[in-house]
Amino acid sequence: MTALKADPKPVLVFDSGIGGLTVLREARVLMPERSFIYVADDAGFPYGDWDEEPLKRRIIDLFVTLFAEYDPEAVIIACSTAFTLAGADLRATFPDMRFIGTVPAIKPAAERTRSGHISVLATPGTVKRAYTHDLIQSFAGQCHVKLVGSQNLARLAECYIRGDVKPDAEFLEEIAPCFVSDYGSRTDIVVLACTHYPFLANVFRRLAPWPVDWIDPAEAIARQARRMVPMVEGRSTQADLAVFTSGDPGFATRRLMQGFGLSMGEPVYSQQNQGVLFP
Repeated sequence: MTALKADPKPVLVFDSGIGGLTVLREARVLMPERSFIYVADDAGFPYGDWDEEPLKRRIIDLFVTLFAEYDPEAVIIACSTAFTLAGADLRATFPDMRFIGTVPAIKPAAERTRSGHISVLATPGTVKRAYTHDLIQSFAGQCHVKLVGSQNLARLAECYIRGDVKPDAEFLEEIAPCFVSDYGSRTDIVVLACTHYPFLANVFRRLAPWPVDWIDPAEAIARQARRMVPMVEGRSTQADLAVFTSGDPGFATRRLMQGFGLSMGEPVYSQQNQGVLFP
């Protein structure tokens, strides 16, 4: 009697909200043999409102629970704020796990710009992180880089994804600082340094004062994940899951997950807090 072959381990995609669906979409194309678990820490959203140390502890505690529950092959952290803050600590805490991070696409922007004026549209946490400034120093030293930390754009994106579209003026206020004109040269590339933002790309193009190249990081993240995740024969029979730390993402979000072919998983509980749902 031939033994049944075990399903390949799943790949876990983590984000503070639902913006990481842009990365999930690309990863599915490149890793069709794997199942996916999409985890949204919606109870902690938005991460930009947190102090660094409590947020870092929260993320590490959450991953202790996620690994015990799902035993993934690899983790894609589809959130620049989470990875630039906690990526090194996660790798030190879980040395046997493959982590694929999200960082601002400053290097490709510096390679593609013609004017030398680049803007990085990010969350306030990503803008202030030393990791981001190191990327600029390493790869964009000859460019004029404008860092724009939007306080509200991730929230606006979450509303937009769910079908609650806000007035143009609210979006324009957030992206206007990206556009710099200086002595005849002006911004020609804007790095979307938050996985929520590509969902708004068409809005940005429509409202921009002049055409620019908007760099979406999702495809590059998925390609890196494919390089790190072993390719295996066969195909997983497990359903792709969506898991929310709040336990109650709301009707519109549930419908969105269904549209992405995701079944709703059980709420995430903290092992280190005696089974209490993540606050």
